[in-house]
Formats: sequence, structure tokens, C-alpha cells
Amino acid sequence: MSNSLNDRLSAYADIAADLSVDAVALVPGPNFTRAVDHAFMSHERPFVLVIPARGPAAALVPNLELGSWELVGFDGAVFDWRDQTGYDDAFAALTEHLNITSLAVEGQVMRVFVHHALKKAQPDLRIIDAEREISAPRMIKTEAEVAALQEAINISERALRATLDSVKLGQTEKEIEQKLVQMVFAEGADDLSFAPIVAAGDGSARPHAKAREDYRVKAGDALLIDFGARKNGFAADITRTVFLGHVSDEGREVYDTVLRANLAGLDATRAGVTAHEIDDVVTGVLEASPYADRIRTKTGHGLGRDVHEAPYIMRGNHMTLPAGTVYTNEPGLYEIGNFGVRIEDDVLITEDGYKSLTNFPKELMVLPC
Repeated sequence: MSNSLNDRLSAYADIAADLSVDAVALVPGPNFTRAVDHAFMSHERPFVLVIPARGPAAALVPNLELGSWELVGFDGAVFDWRDQTGYDDAFAALTEHLNITSLAVEGQVMRVFVHHALKKAQPDLRIIDAEREISAPRMIKTEAEVAALQEAINISERALRATLDSVKLGQTEKEIEQKLVQMVFAEGADDLSFAPIVAAGDGSARPHAKAREDYRVKAGDALLIDFGARKNGFAADITRTVFLGHVSDEGREVYDTVLRANLAGLDATRAGVTAHEIDDVVTGVLEASPYADRIRTKTGHGLGRDVHEAPYIMRGNHMTLPAGTVYTNEPGLYEIGNFGVRIEDDVLITEDGYKSLTNFPKELMVLPC
């Protein structure tokens, strides 16, 4: 990706042309950050960058953000507005300036009130959802983006090691989570990728469990930790499941099944494979086991500026995955009321195979606590 703002914006102008619309609109979020190389908050104040297929871009900017917007180096028209007067006049000026009749937006990011403000300013404006096309350039990571992801993952793995080394029987899930968060920042993270999942015993059977303050871990528990550090705008997302003190025969068998599925997914990974094909291989291993009724999720998702982004690794998604794609390989088996196991790696697709950006051990680990 070019370091030139104009070059980055021209890529979105090309998307508008390919979609046969007059312009693309971006709002604060991963695509906006990628385009302007600065992060802005998404809040109650509308903030819109419009890139026409032909001609200079224009922006609608909250007045209090003008000082920060100057750092972007944007040379197009800027329409600012203040809380005291509202944004209707700014939207009217923006649409009049652009003189467009059709606009492609990010359907998963643009909020309804921004859509309504555009339509109020120009009722005949045709707005289409082009989330997939607008986000597509983010799927292939540059060397610098892979390096940023790798740094976030390295921080996460050091934090996980320190956390697991400190686990003791009788601690609550919440206490373990607090240690994990402390170590993420101690190791140099800018932020968390998402609220961590720290779940033990029957909690580990809920894929998106929240750490409990009233559950104290005990010998024989599965302890599932799913989390990630964010660094330089990029998010890690890794999961490891360990057992405390000892592991039952069932726990060992379930873990071995999930590990075999994870490794089968890696073996199937190479440039040109489809998301369907990877998931079919991974899920096939789980389905062939005695624990097929414990399958609850797809294999994974893309990873980058967003924790969940394209491509989605699932049956039925026949998108071809090019070199430079990063995805999560995270098979799991979960039995409600019993326990769950998930093993998650962050994987870079290469021309001749893959590189696992995650290096934390995956062999069955029983903590001697």
C-alpha cells in the first residue's frame, strides 16, 4: 500500500468506477483508518469522507476534529459543523459540492443516522451497500501490515505465557482475566483487540463466555483463554485451552480431535484455496470423530485492522484466498454443561503454503497447579 494519501484514495475511486457509482463514502473505522493513515473515533458526531470516481475527494468533519484532520494532509473540500448548530447544513453543502447521484457505503459500518442525513440532504441520492468491495483491499496484507500483526501476536503470546505461569487452583476466572489484561499492557500493547474470554470448567463450553467472579478454578478443569493485543492498529486473536492439575481421558481425546482439525486446516492452506475448502477439511475432521455433536462454529475469519473481517472461513464461501490473506484457524468442540476446547492460530497464506504467525505451543498442556 502506498504511503501517499492521494494514491490510497485513488484505490477507492477505482472501486467507485468498478461499481458504476459516482463515489465511495467512508466513515471512521478500519477502511477509513487505512485510507487516511490516522484513526478517528466513531461517535454521535457524523464524520464522512467521500471519494468520487472522478475528481477530488471531500470530507464532512466535526469542527472539534479539524485540528486532528489537518494532520492527514487532505487537500480536498472540507465541510465542518458544530454541536451547537447541528450537521444538516454541512451535509447539504457537501452533497451540493459533490453533485453526485449515486454513492457506495460500508453497510456494516455506516450508521443509520448518517445514511438518513445524506438522504435528507439529497433525497434522490442512490445509496448502495458495497461493504465487500470497499473492504476487499484490506484482505491482502502488505509486509508492513503483517509485521504489525506479528508484533501484536508476539505481545499476546508473552502475556499468555506469563498468565498461565501464574494460574493457581482456587482463583476466579475474573482474577485470571485481570492478570491477563495486566500482562497484555505490560508487554507493550496499545489496547485489547476485544474483551478477553477466560472460561473454565463448564464455562469453557460457551464459545463467547464472560469471566465469572464467582467461579473458582479447580483440578481437572479445562481453562480456555481467547484474547488478543492490539498494536499499531492491528489486532491479534489467539486461543489456547489448557487443563489444570490433570486431564480426563475424555478431555485428552477431545483436545486431540481439535488439534488434528487445526493441523488439517494448516495442511490445506495455500494461495488459491477457497474458504469453503479449508473449512470443509477442518470440520470434516471434527465430524468424523465421536464428538461431532459438539461442533458449534465455523473454522475462522479474516484478521487485520478488524478482529473479524473477510474472508470468513466457512462452508459455502467459495471465495478464493490469495497470498497475503491472514485468517484464524480456530476449530473447537463444546458440550454445554461439561467443557469446551478451542485452539486458534493466526495464519498468513503464502504462494506455496502458509506461515503460522502464532507460535505458542499447541500440544496438550496440563498446568501443574
